[in-house]
Amino acid sequence: MSNEGEADRHLSPPKRQRSLSPDTSRPSKLPKSEPPRLPDERSEIAMGQRNPGLQRYLVAVEYIGTLFSGSQKQPAFRTVVGVLEEAFQKFIGQPVSVVCSSRTDAGVHALSNVCHIDVERISKRKPGEVLPPHEPVVVRRAVNHFLQKNEGDITVTDVRCVPPDFHARYKALERTYHYRILSGPEPLSAFEKNRAWHVPEDLDITAMKRASSILVGHHDFSSFRAAGCQANSPMRTLEELAVTEILPALYFPSIMERSATELLDLDTSRRISTSSDAKTVKSENGREFGHRLRHRCFVVTARSRSFLYHQVRLMVGVLKSVGTGDLTVSDVERILDAKTVTVASPMAPGCGLYLGNVKYDLP
Repeated sequence: MSNEGEADRHLSPPKRQRSLSPDTSRPSKLPKSEPPRLPDERSEIAMGQRNPGLQRYLVAVEYIGTLFSGSQKQPAFRTVVGVLEEAFQKFIGQPVSVVCSSRTDAGVHALSNVCHIDVERISKRKPGEVLPPHEPVVVRRAVNHFLQKNEGDITVTDVRCVPPDFHARYKALERTYHYRILSGPEPLSAFEKNRAWHVPEDLDITAMKRASSILVGHHDFSSFRAAGCQANSPMRTLEELAVTEILPALYFPSIMERSATELLDLDTSRRISTSSDAKTVKSENGREFGHRLRHRCFVVTARSRSFLYHQVRLMVGVLKSVGTGDLTVSDVERILDAKTVTVASPMAPGCGLYLGNVKYDLP
């Protein structure tokens, strides 16, 4: 099973197992300033220290998650990490290991996910000769060249050189997710397929805003934690949970709106008379023939240092139920206090979820 984007399950790597000494005394604690590292992280750092030619890059990528079976590499499945590793290998001529800041499930998108990659530049003319590292702009251009030969649904948006101990996941200070909901009875546009959650009912945004405020802050989010979550604690601090209504994507102005925009410098009466003179061919239901009814578009934004497994999608599911009137605002407080996921509303589908940003204190 793939891991979803908001499932940043460990803020720090898992603790290493230590055996007790013969006298059965308790082992000494590790210093807080140096958290235990995963075996692969220790080997990465050690390799970076042994090999001065190894450069660690921090790479930001955007992708449409529809054709990916999640971000984490899986045998026989197309994943974000797998496609990135393949593109880097074609660029530098040797295998690399990609480490993502945040895991995303199948169908989940990213406006900006971040990973780190160690690259050693070896001369193609003189095998074995280590050359100075590539400039970030060269890495970005070359990797995108190979990515576009794939499905073209993933792009490197930024590259930066970082120290060998900079870890994309554990150095992240904050993660922001957005969830798109399109509300209205009109069937979903082909351009929006797999890009948003279509809710046919009207949504009460005022009630949704009140409900979201209950979840902001430091809480036990056990009621918004899916089975299989490996986090050590359900306690999380939700810095923001906002509900915003925006114009739907691929929004194009109508003839009346274009006329109004062009005449902003004229008086109101002239704008009204000009707009009313616009001639359109109407269909039987009063709409212009061939034009769709527009959906209302809502975006739920969640911001925190880390999230539990499926936490964002479970919270969105509850907020949607409040918006349709199936739950009340007081029900949300009851669900939070219950501390069990069995009382929550059905989870929102992955197609509407976007990893928006990962924040760092970059060197």
